[in-house]
Amino acid sequence: MPNADLSPNATSPTEELRHVHALMRLEQQEDQAQFKLKNAKASIQERQRRGLTWYPVTLTHDDIGFGGKCVLELERPASQQGLHLFQVGRNASLFGAQPAQSEDPPTLHGVVTSVWRNRLQLTTTKEELPDWVLEGGRLGIDLTFDEVSYREMDQAMGEVINARGNRLAELRDVLLGAQQARFRAPHADDLFYPSPLNDSQLAAVRHVITAQDVGIILGPPGTGKTTTLVQAILETIRRERRVLVCAPSNTAVDLLTEKLAERGVKVIRMGNPSRVSDLLLAHTLDARVMAHPSYSRMRAMRQTAAQYRDKADELARHHGRHLGFDARQQRQALRDEARQLLLQADDLERYITEHVLESVQIITCTLVGASHRSLRHLSVDTVFIDEAAQALEPGCWIPIAKGQRVVLAGDHHQLPPTVKCEKAAHEGLRDTLFEKCIQRQPDTARMLKLQYRMHDQIMAFSSRRFYGGQLQAHASVRDAGLEAYDPCFAADLPVEFLDTAGLGFLELTIPESRSTANPEEANLLLQRLTQLLKPCDPAMHPETPLTIGVIAPYRAQINCLKDAIELNDALNGLMQQRVLSAGTVDSFQGQERDIIAISLTRSNHSGDIGFLSDIRRMNVGMTRARRKLLLVGDSSTLSAHPFFKELLSFVQHIGGYRTAWEIIDT
Repeated sequence: MPNADLSPNATSPTEELRHVHALMRLEQQEDQAQFKLKNAKASIQERQRRGLTWYPVTLTHDDIGFGGKCVLELERPASQQGLHLFQVGRNASLFGAQPAQSEDPPTLHGVVTSVWRNRLQLTTTKEELPDWVLEGGRLGIDLTFDEVSYREMDQAMGEVINARGNRLAELRDVLLGAQQARFRAPHADDLFYPSPLNDSQLAAVRHVITAQDVGIILGPPGTGKTTTLVQAILETIRRERRVLVCAPSNTAVDLLTEKLAERGVKVIRMGNPSRVSDLLLAHTLDARVMAHPSYSRMRAMRQTAAQYRDKADELARHHGRHLGFDARQQRQALRDEARQLLLQADDLERYITEHVLESVQIITCTLVGASHRSLRHLSVDTVFIDEAAQALEPGCWIPIAKGQRVVLAGDHHQLPPTVKCEKAAHEGLRDTLFEKCIQRQPDTARMLKLQYRMHDQIMAFSSRRFYGGQLQAHASVRDAGLEAYDPCFAADLPVEFLDTAGLGFLELTIPESRSTANPEEANLLLQRLTQLLKPCDPAMHPETPLTIGVIAPYRAQINCLKDAIELNDALNGLMQQRVLSAGTVDSFQGQERDIIAISLTRSNHSGDIGFLSDIRRMNVGMTRARRKLLLVGDSSTLSAHPFFKELLSFVQHIGGYRTAWEIIDT
């Protein structure tokens, strides 16, 4: 990969994009290096645990697919139903048993083209299957490094950098602030679909409709961003022929697809749904193609072609080296006939796919999924991108290149995109297109202001610190603390900070993982949680159990907490019932719990808070709570950072500050 100039002194959108492009290539190098390092010496069992391998797999069916390539259907044992990372579009490699005289097992490379529960389809790069696949030995399948995403982002970046005098060039300049965004005048009768949206949600929908270039929906926690976005999409398809709806994660795409399908509109889901449901499967491209009247004819063509190829191979096996002239002619004729049938089948498949896509109003897919071969030459009126504040900028340009207008939805005060290369992150790759546009073109954004999740006091600090104090709690949650759930909690505080300063609960560094733990703080948090839950009998609310989330910023501290929970009969019982869960902030993104307890972990004499300085993660963690937010930490360490100093001042102001001595002495 060529070395690139990484200087950030961009003076135009194209220069800025060249800089981003160079950072993306650095990220690819780092990602590839980490992938190789993690998997070079990992056992099959370890790769299975990480979701990178299925083993063993059974070859249940093989067929001839698009372009005459072999397509394999593989199945793993039903006992191995763990989570995995296989999805449509990912590169994968089938492997066989390791030969006695060889270091490496034989492999067959391909692309995953379908995933359904414990089965997947691998479209290979070969027209003939190697003998080791057919011999019945043990097989497995590995995910290989994801070149596809980087290749598509690379291509999209090149396209947007080189755009001149077209709509993509205009959108580039508007999104990056070099050209003013335009809006048409709103009309009183703009909205058609009846909806229960609140005033700020309706204002956001109207804003999207009037945007001629770009519109942004800023959705703070609990404000109904998905509901608002779905309504904006429904209003848009009243005015436009077809829209493309994307998100960086499969889970977000699935959710939008389900919500839109429930509203009765024609929607098709490209790629692989991560949540298997009959509703989602019915809206996949594969399902719609299989339901097409011409599908059986295409299938018959491929089956006949396979039979001709089998006959040609049988002739070769039967005669061996003594294949005569007539037999050779016959074999060639069979192969030619098979090739001709496959070409016709490919043409018919293209026709079916185009016909299916022409019949729908909404196409949903991931950002990289927008590069699907069936969408290559498709243009749409509007591109919607959800979770845009969690998406790398290069990924966003893939769908944007297909549209005339862009709508971004997200919240740049929550989790940023994951960047593995520290240099790339430091020099700007973590800066999203959402964030750039909202900062350079503030008029493009409308913020949702009424939240339906949190008690007013839980919401208040985040509202002031991140959202200009504009958030309001809906009447249904404004005073809904634990006492509203059950009167046994009557004297409780919605926000509580338990201060360990002076107790000597110093953090420990775990050298093997470069992570940080604080076992004494973990035990204190669980002691307070047990004390908090003691008055309430879970059996009193079997239909609506109280849900609890335990969060820590460090994996080592999560391990401490989980180990301690196992030794606590009451809390372990709740974990077994799945009403209590523990994890990092990232694992709770998009979720909520009645009680959130956060161990801040850091406690040292130098005031070093490390990873905690990413205050967006704290915003996410704190706003997962509906009724009770419990924070445990060392104020003397934390207050060295302005954010935590302000947080401590807020907690003291509302009467939520307590010293750990109060708990230890009880």
